[in-house]
Amino acid sequence: MVKRMSRGARAALFAPLDQTGRVEAVTRRLVDAVTLGLLADAEQLPSETELAAQFGVSTVTVREALVALRQLGLVETRRGRGGGSFVRAPADSPAASWRERLRAVSLTDLRDVGDHYTAVAGSAARLAAERSSAEDLARLELAAEDIRTATGPAASRAERHFHLEVAAAAQSPRLTHQELQLQGEQGGLLWLPIGHPEDPEVAHTVHRAIVTAIASRDGELARKLTEEHILDAIDRLAALHLELIAP
Repeated sequence: MVKRMSRGARAALFAPLDQTGRVEAVTRRLVDAVTLGLLADAEQLPSETELAAQFGVSTVTVREALVALRQLGLVETRRGRGGGSFVRAPADSPAASWRERLRAVSLTDLRDVGDHYTAVAGSAARLAAERSSAEDLARLELAAEDIRTATGPAASRAERHFHLEVAAAAQSPRLTHQELQLQGEQGGLLWLPIGHPEDPEVAHTVHRAIVTAIASRDGELARKLTEEHILDAIDRLAALHLELIAP
């Protein structure tokens, strides 16, 4: 089961927003957090006042964003004692919808996603080896262990959580924001819950090696292993894409 986010990852999720499209931005940030599994099912969100302070927006903006999330079925609001806004995790999308999404992208798109993601995730792994704390390393150990026990869509969520925790361990708010943005835009594509040949033990070994490199303060090895892991995922997606578009 995916554990709660670290303070660094949570800080990125609830970081202040810029001045444009604030209702849409708050809504998008929270939708990504729920659908990526960064906020757990039934988890209580901070109060409207707390969310407004964290995002740097008005309570009216937060209230409108929560209305949008309720309409999407991603949040429910309970009244009275112990009430508030609570996360409702969406049902996992059927494999057919993921296949259609992969069929629609081009090999150039996949390569571009891989280039961008390796640049961000590789840098984050290198910096995590230099800057991570004992608490960061403990969270990475737990995130890698989640991958050992996860299958299907849960494995996809565990992958995304692992890489977000690596970014948080890099102690770079900007890199963590970049990772969170990529997770929202491309994480669902990169870590599709189909066409993955690795069993959980093999996948765990890959991630455990990354954690070991970070714990050993070997930044170049951590970067290299992370980039290879992502490029392997891109190669698998490219092969599956070609199968899907074959006549």
